[in-house]
Amino acid sequence: MGIGKPLEGILVVSLEQAVAAPYCSSRLADAGARVIKIERPEGDFARGYDSVVHGESAYFVWLNRGKESLVLNIKDEEDASLLQKILSEADVFIQNLAPGAAARAGLGSDSLRAKNPRLITVDISGYGEEGAYANMKAYDLLVQAETGLSSVTGRPEGPGRVGVSACDISCGMYSYMAVLEALIERDQTGEGGAIRTSLFEGMADWMNVPLLTYDYSAKIPARVGLNHPSIAPYGAYPTKEGSEILIAIQNEREFVRLAADVLQRPDMHTDERFSMNVARCENRPALDKIIIGVFTRIERSELISRLHDAQIAFGEVNDVAGLSAHPALRRVEVGSPTGPVKIAAPPATVNGETRDLGSVPGIGDHTDQIRKEFSR
Repeated sequence: MGIGKPLEGILVVSLEQAVAAPYCSSRLADAGARVIKIERPEGDFARGYDSVVHGESAYFVWLNRGKESLVLNIKDEEDASLLQKILSEADVFIQNLAPGAAARAGLGSDSLRAKNPRLITVDISGYGEEGAYANMKAYDLLVQAETGLSSVTGRPEGPGRVGVSACDISCGMYSYMAVLEALIERDQTGEGGAIRTSLFEGMADWMNVPLLTYDYSAKIPARVGLNHPSIAPYGAYPTKEGSEILIAIQNEREFVRLAADVLQRPDMHTDERFSMNVARCENRPALDKIIIGVFTRIERSELISRLHDAQIAFGEVNDVAGLSAHPALRRVEVGSPTGPVKIAAPPATVNGETRDLGSVPGIGDHTDQIRKEFSR
């Protein structure tokens, strides 16, 4: 018998699209909340991002399991009234409409909470609701560029995009955490709360190390490809067979073992060029030359054996095909309108169990049922 879920009995209404808000609400659904997703008649536009999952969007399948789909036109008087009725009974309301759109539709946080003081509202924006950028539309790649993330990503030749929707995911994660905190606080005070998050602020938090590096040293971290900008050696190196191995040295004890047992250069840790991490970063070309010289001279099997024996952290430089076949990858199956889909499992297990996840809804699958329920 499966264990209960901690958010059972919590009603979440989400007027959402794309990634950030659906990420937040999907995690609430995973935890047992009832999530009513408000969609336009044509559906969340993320349904049309691609069609790779037997005709459905990979983005939508990933972010919308366990939700109920309710089609509404919030500009229609009857539909707007129904939405207000649902919100009067809701615990959480999430929206990531264009700047100002929610307030114009009568769905501003202050007005909703005046009617339902226990309601927790989550307003997700691109750059926050104040300042010169408040009315700017924002999408993930734009925010990667605006926050400087792309400037520290890629190879020296030029900036790059992080290959997943990092700013959306960051914002969705912080929104989810904030909702959980607000639910705990509501248990203590009886009052809901108003949460505001943005794609920019979420990624700015992730950028604190390069930001602090610049603010306190006037140094702008360089793009170093598959290397760490401030730890060495920590990066990918070619092997004799042509593939790459990524090694990670986190402290001086590990560097001593790398030098003595893998590179068979026990003198390296006494060389002033390599005696501490700061010096190794300053002398990275010389360090890399030694490492590459050894890695490309010995057989891959011998290299891996040395790394294992020396207890040096290392990894393969996989592509997505490698991830798909990776022995550490756990998958779970969710239902969808066109058949079951196996997705990467949520990373947390509770008491040794992975929670069952709900199905991905078709557009408006639950419209009639919800209209009937809330029209009584």
